[in-house]
Amino acid sequence: MSGMVARKKVVRKWEKLPGRNTFCCDGRIMMARQKGIFYLTLFLILGTCALFFAFECRYLAVQLSPAIPVFAAVLFLFAMATLLRTSFSDPGVIPRALPDEAAFIEMEIEATNGTVPQGQRPPPRIKNFQINNQIVKLKYCYTCKIFRPPRASHCSICDNCVERFDHHCPWVGNCVGKRNYRYFYLFILSLSLLTIYIFTFNIVYVALKSLKIGFLNTLKETPGTYPSMSLTVLTVLEVLICFFTLWSVVGLTGFHTFLVALNQTTNEDIKGSWTGKNRVQNPYSHGNIVKNCCEVLCGPLPPSVLDRRGILQQEESTAQEESCPRGTSAQEPAVAQGPGGQAEESSAQRKDGSVPVPSLSNAEMPEEKQLTSGELPVPSQDAGQAEH
Repeated sequence: MSGMVARKKVVRKWEKLPGRNTFCCDGRIMMARQKGIFYLTLFLILGTCALFFAFECRYLAVQLSPAIPVFAAVLFLFAMATLLRTSFSDPGVIPRALPDEAAFIEMEIEATNGTVPQGQRPPPRIKNFQINNQIVKLKYCYTCKIFRPPRASHCSICDNCVERFDHHCPWVGNCVGKRNYRYFYLFILSLSLLTIYIFTFNIVYVALKSLKIGFLNTLKETPGTYPSMSLTVLTVLEVLICFFTLWSVVGLTGFHTFLVALNQTTNEDIKGSWTGKNRVQNPYSHGNIVKNCCEVLCGPLPPSVLDRRGILQQEESTAQEESCPRGTSAQEPAVAQGPGGQAEESSAQRKDGSVPVPSLSNAEMPEEKQLTSGELPVPSQDAGQAEH
């Protein structure tokens, strides 16, 4: 006899989350599915800094100051840390409504709007919410089946509603929202400083070499390990990368500094939410640049509401058999009542190991075999021979 022992497989919530996101490290890392440009960002930062540390930093540390590579390393590590923090974190995704919650919201909407006649367009699903004496409209999301909180929006790339949605940035491979905006701003700020730093000292490096051996000789100078490539060619390559990066990154940093000072998002600025025809004032602004910056960059960071690593359910995966001793049975043999009121044993073996023999009543035996009361059965000759 064998018993079945079922193993349980733990299923976490990130495995069943809707939307177009990818998860790594058992749900600890959350990114968008389109990560190609993010890898390009890593390649440009790592490649440029590797060339700078390998060639220019050694010469500048000797000729000018050893603090030059140290400060560059600090900027590089800070930029990489903020980039990874922005890319791998939950930007503030709002969970979708459960079936019961969606049905309840639909009932509320029908009760509010009433029955819409056939052929007429239903009214927009909007709720009015007051913030700092300003009326803010909460829009209904037909994908998530919820009324979005203020400043939230649905990202068409990740297919999620994100709280305080700013924009979807392919360079970091994630949405930028309430939970990672400060890290995004610190990333572009530190990357701007790092780009300016490398760009400046690359020019200083070429100028110092030109003063000593001349500009033409500097162009012809080659390192020992790379005889086919000039050091200055690598420097010029770094200068070109930094030059084109400088305009975009520094310009982006200036734009987001302007938004932080006004406590405004990129999505609100593009839509003209507070600067349009209505000329509605921004209800989230404190009217002070310092207060706005402190709220956006230094305010409390809300926890993630997704609970990605929470246990959703347990599923049976495999079964393992356990052998039982042969001498004992799992249960007693079943006993059934015959039609004549006598107990009949089942087809299983008896406790003493003998094979059960069906018993015949006196009425069921043939006439020549029937016994009268008080008459003893006489064994037949064939039976005696069988015993010997």
